[in-house]
Amino acid sequence: MTNEVVVAATAPAATLTDAVSQHAEEGRQFFQRIIDWCSTSGISFLVNVAVAILILLLGALVIKWLTAAVRLSLQKTKRVNELLERFICSAFSKTAWAFLIVIALQRVGVDVAPLIAGLGVTGFIVGFACQDSLSNFANGIMIALNKPFAVGDYVIAGGVEGSVRELNMMAVVMTTPDNKRVTVPNKAVWGSAITNFSAMETRRVDVAVSVAYGTDIALAKQTAIDALAQIPEIIADPAPMTEVSSLGESGVVLTVRGWCKNADYWTAYFAATRKVKESFAAKGVHIPFPQLDVHVHNA
Repeated sequence: MTNEVVVAATAPAATLTDAVSQHAEEGRQFFQRIIDWCSTSGISFLVNVAVAILILLLGALVIKWLTAAVRLSLQKTKRVNELLERFICSAFSKTAWAFLIVIALQRVGVDVAPLIAGLGVTGFIVGFACQDSLSNFANGIMIALNKPFAVGDYVIAGGVEGSVRELNMMAVVMTTPDNKRVTVPNKAVWGSAITNFSAMETRRVDVAVSVAYGTDIALAKQTAIDALAQIPEIIADPAPMTEVSSLGESGVVLTVRGWCKNADYWTAYFAATRKVKESFAAKGVHIPFPQLDVHVHNA
């Protein structure tokens, strides 16, 4: 009976000892494999890592220098706007970095073939999911190539009227006359008519004004021309002109036209409207209120 108790007590201790010995042996074998690897391949691996880091550092300097050279070359041509210049430089830099990283990974023994294949499949999936973004990107390239407007121009584009504040490959950022910031996707901009009010050096100022049917038209026309001559922003060439444009329900409609520098348009327009009205009042040229003549016939 006593021997059975002793055997039962020593069995767990023996099992624990065997388990500890087994783990110790596994640990010893693991460290031995590390030592063996370091003695056979470790130095070579560390050298390859050092060379890969050196490749990345030198490659970064070369990419930076080449990107600056590409940017300078594009600026010298004067045929590429800022938007396309940024896109070309960014695409060049990212492509060069991709090649550089592949070279560095190959140096340390990484098989990049599966990685490249995986990126291709991922790119296809992402492209399918981002069709609208890719459409905006493609239209951004068209805007960059055709240059219908530049930053600072006053335009109507994508159904929005305002000054262009920023151009990128996805959208055009505009500021409206009432100081609202509007971001218009490139797809909407390139897919509609674009009106650029800043493209030309001069702009025509048109003011339509009605005079009574009994008015001396020659006097009214001369008064309007004299009114435009008093406005500093109205230029002499092309010469201002005025003519009867239509016969309205309440009076004869005169179109008064003058030319000004693009930057002076609104100043000239408001001044022309005010001056024409004041000159007509001074000369006795009557601007009629809306009216309707009713004739009653007896049955």
